Amino acid sequence: MSTEQVLNRALGAYLGFACGDALGATVEFMTPKQIQKRYGVHQDIIGGGWLGLEAGQVTDDTQMSLAIGQAIIDHQGWNIQAVADNFVAWLESDPPDIGNTCRRGIMRYRDSGELFGLPRDDDAGNGACMRNLPVVLATLNRLDYFNEWSLQQSHITHNNPLSNAATLTLGHIVNHLINGHDMAACIQEAERLISQYSEFSYNPYSGKASGYIVDTVQTVLHYFFGTDSFESCLIATVNQGGDADTTGALVGMLAGAKYGVQQIPERWLTQLDQQLVAQIRQQTTGLIRLAGLL
Repeated sequence: MSTEQVLNRALGAYLGFACGDALGATVEFMTPKQIQKRYGVHQDIIGGGWLGLEAGQVTDDTQMSLAIGQAIIDHQGWNIQAVADNFVAWLESDPPDIGNTCRRGIMRYRDSGELFGLPRDDDAGNGACMRNLPVVLATLNRLDYFNEWSLQQSHITHNNPLSNAATLTLGHIVNHLINGHDMAACIQEAERLISQYSEFSYNPYSGKASGYIVDTVQTVLHYFFGTDSFESCLIATVNQGGDADTTGALVGMLAGAKYGVQQIPERWLTQLDQQLVAQIRQQTTGLIRLAGLL
């Protein structure tokens, strides 16, 4: 893989993630039937939704990812306290949305300085998995760091075996895709996860797309492996409704890493907040450089 190809796929993953977030936010918490009735097929970044977003605005998924990415770049490596501090600054910036588990974990750190919570059954949401892409990019050729950094950032808010396993698995899949490995390697990662935790099995697909990490991962893998282009993958996923900003972001990350940035529809990229696009481009380059690939 040339440096150019790696950068192209890494940028595809990060911008694809943001597109999925912005596209999915419009239909978050809606059912497929409600989406169909209101939009036919929802396929344009138009804002709105229950958060009343501007077209091209993103949610906590992308904002928390950028918080992690910035901490890594600012410290030229891993500093878990800097990550947590960035989460606090983000929490206090009055974001459009923040999940209860994320809020609880960030406030615990802010108030007590504790960087991780004890394992909890009700930490099995998708909030840790959704923000881990900057860790993947910074450790593209350092898998020994990947697990440690991923779990540390996860445990600020989510300390649960299902959340841990999903975060690592999707990260490994993105790593394979950016490094140009074939789909067999990706399917093997999914199968490894299912052999460890059978509830992640997505065949047959249950049709649930909630914020529960199992539903999220089933939805993402079902549509990622079952489609053949970036656009069809993202549209099919967000039209499933549910936690559509996060399923959209995660599937956009995988599809962007697979198909490259040039496969992301121009209408989506131009509709995204352009300051955000510039920030993502800057972080992607900085994180890839840190991984020793630039």
